[in-house]
Amino acid sequence: MRRQARTTVPFREIVELACRAPSVHNTQPWRWRAEGSRLRLYADRSRQLLHADPDARSLVLSCGAALHHAQVAAAGLGWQVTVERCPDADDPDLLATLELAPGRVVPAAEARLGALQARSTDRRRFTSWPLPAERLDRLSEQAEEWGALVIPLVDPGRRVRVDRILRRAAEIQRGDQLYAAEAAPWVRAEGPEGVPATSIPEPNPHRPAMPSRYDQGELPDPRGEPAEFVDGLVAVATVDDDRLSWLRAGETLSALWLAAIPHGLSVLPLSQVAEVPQTREELREVLDGRAWPQLLVRLGWQEITREELPRTPRRPVAEVLTLE
Repeated sequence: MRRQARTTVPFREIVELACRAPSVHNTQPWRWRAEGSRLRLYADRSRQLLHADPDARSLVLSCGAALHHAQVAAAGLGWQVTVERCPDADDPDLLATLELAPGRVVPAAEARLGALQARSTDRRRFTSWPLPAERLDRLSEQAEEWGALVIPLVDPGRRVRVDRILRRAAEIQRGDQLYAAEAAPWVRAEGPEGVPATSIPEPNPHRPAMPSRYDQGELPDPRGEPAEFVDGLVAVATVDDDRLSWLRAGETLSALWLAAIPHGLSVLPLSQVAEVPQTREELREVLDGRAWPQLLVRLGWQEITREELPRTPRRPVAEVLTLE
């Protein structure tokens, strides 16, 4: 059933849907302010991981995913959106201003909204079903419309190099006591933020094809041997390495994710490699030095017989939205 355009912007509904976006350690590092027909997105610096993310790159990228979610939500509810990104050089925490006007709902917007509502982060291992390179290319091209590069890593030699780099990043972070102390409050957390144990796969005796930053959880996961390189792996990267680029990378991640859902694909962001300066530079070399890697993303198939994934919690809208 088609929704009718309304004259009062449904800010609470849009923000609630926007806040379903993924964020590093589910920190949800955003604030929203609504006035008239305008919605502003701010970075919440109180949620910045100062050791792992000293430049706030992951924070802004997370906000970029929420920004894309907000645009999808508004369009799916029948509102036209005009976005101004990084509108105030004197206020680096103001990341975007959205101007909303009544419009109409089209089927494509409804479909994207449905994908948004279905989206979740499934950290369980993928099946051994291969992901065709052609499908990965199409999804990458779709996502690139949002301002960042999406570079498929399909060459076997390049995949081996990236796998080694990612493992090195994971090892460096595991040996970093400051990183562990900073991440601890957000892992196996209880309440409306952080990653609960029910969203982290249970310990597995087999080393996964790609390492995880979360070692102990309660989410049941098949015990079979992982298959190497049957999944899709892409690098989300940008030509520049500034606040606007990070924001665009987050929008692109969200666009890639929502485009993958109708195909039955699961998506898993891997930000570790960009959080460690050494491995980020190594990944930049893999990309021939032509772009700054912001994160890696895995795409693959999950068992269709698996139980439904528990929803990762979110903060109440009243905590993140100010109405003026």
